[in-house]
Amino acid sequence: MAQPTPEWGAIYTPTSVGPAVAMRTSPLSEATLDQLGVRYIRYTWVDWTNTTRYHVFSRSYFRRLLSSARPGFSMSSACFGMVLLRLCEGFTNTTEFLMTIDESSFRVCPYDPGHATVFGFCQNFAPDPQYGMDMMYCPRVQLRRVEELAREKAGVEYLIGFESEFVLLKETSPAPVPVGNAGLDYAISGRLPPGSPEAKVLQEIVDALEAAGIEVQKYHAEAAPGQFEMITGPLPPVQAADALVCTRETIIGVAARHGLRATFAPKISMYTAGTAAHTHMSVHELRPAPRTPRADDKLAPHMSAAERSFLQGIVTNIPALCALTLPTTFSYGRVKDGAWTGGTYAAWGRENRETPIRVCGPPGHYHFEARFVDATACPHLVLAAILGAGTQGIIDGAILTSGDCTKAVANMTEEERAGLGLQTTGRLGPTLAHARNHLKENKTLRSIFSDDFVDKYCIVNEKLEEVFVAETEEATLTKVVTYW
Repeated sequence: MAQPTPEWGAIYTPTSVGPAVAMRTSPLSEATLDQLGVRYIRYTWVDWTNTTRYHVFSRSYFRRLLSSARPGFSMSSACFGMVLLRLCEGFTNTTEFLMTIDESSFRVCPYDPGHATVFGFCQNFAPDPQYGMDMMYCPRVQLRRVEELAREKAGVEYLIGFESEFVLLKETSPAPVPVGNAGLDYAISGRLPPGSPEAKVLQEIVDALEAAGIEVQKYHAEAAPGQFEMITGPLPPVQAADALVCTRETIIGVAARHGLRATFAPKISMYTAGTAAHTHMSVHELRPAPRTPRADDKLAPHMSAAERSFLQGIVTNIPALCALTLPTTFSYGRVKDGAWTGGTYAAWGRENRETPIRVCGPPGHYHFEARFVDATACPHLVLAAILGAGTQGIIDGAILTSGDCTKAVANMTEEERAGLGLQTTGRLGPTLAHARNHLKENKTLRSIFSDDFVDKYCIVNEKLEEVFVAETEEATLTKVVTYW
């Protein structure tokens, strides 16, 4: 009897990342815009509080900008220091920078006919002595720089895919009211009855995403009331983060057309499952090196040396990464031990949903699922932070120090943890303040983002924590579900 192949499922490589490429590489000529029926172009950016913002250009003015010597428009330097119209300390409204246009990011918005979206990179008007034209407060610039570092110094490139969990609400005030009446369970058919508003919304979301060139793998009902998950295919990091922003805007837009509110808030109730933004990452070596003995060979024998170093780079920095990946007080109401949320120990495990890093897929085609991420976090900063830490691990040749966790770390004895090398790993802080303190002291992330960025980010994050507290728990929850 023939032995089954060790490979299973869809295999992705950087040369086969889905149907979106043709859409992005089409020149933005009048003929292309006519063919796509585009009349309005949304210049979109996402700030440090994961607030998606855009300016809508008329088609004629957009074409005029593209034909200029340096396509773009000016923006106040205050834009990354604003939290609900409050200007944070250290930011000013007396200087500006340039928002450039990245034509390759162009996508149609099928849920809003006639509209398209485009992203860009923030630039200084004149070169900075240290960073050149790059404006380092720009999340998209930060992620592009990490991609470049990975290729040039680590010899790798990445593919990124996302699971978008969200809850469809009929009402947001005085308390959130989810759609549907079926019992709480995972992926049950009763949660998507044919002809129901939620079934129509999910199907229209898929149609809109595919029309925008974003690959949809599948969707299903999740465990909380009114909660669903949409899984999209992998792309290179900057493209993947852009596509996630478009995915979320599509989900919100389609839901709104049906009179519903789609929320990505980490929790709509302390008594039901939370909402995450699980992030899948695969490492692809540009020039695979011959396998040579390493001290960590026995800990993960089926991983390449680059994968092991990448994993170690992330695990080492998880306590500080959480300030960027779990950036709100509400994030820490979701992440608990024994709740299918990844747990609180900085660890990894093969197909283990009780570790912050779950290793998925067949040997030779592994990908790493970061479970310590939710949708209150800016996707470009999430990827810049996690991939930056992993990339630095590869550059340093970091040796994996902990083993494969086959059960929840919280349920292990001290002897079991010691046997896996977990006595030297950290834990996720119990609060956002703990995560910020870890970030402030983290040399790796300061090197990736710059000292100025880390210091300013922490100021903005503190203000965000402050302003999202209302007079009552119900009012706070309403504020959260209507913002994210």
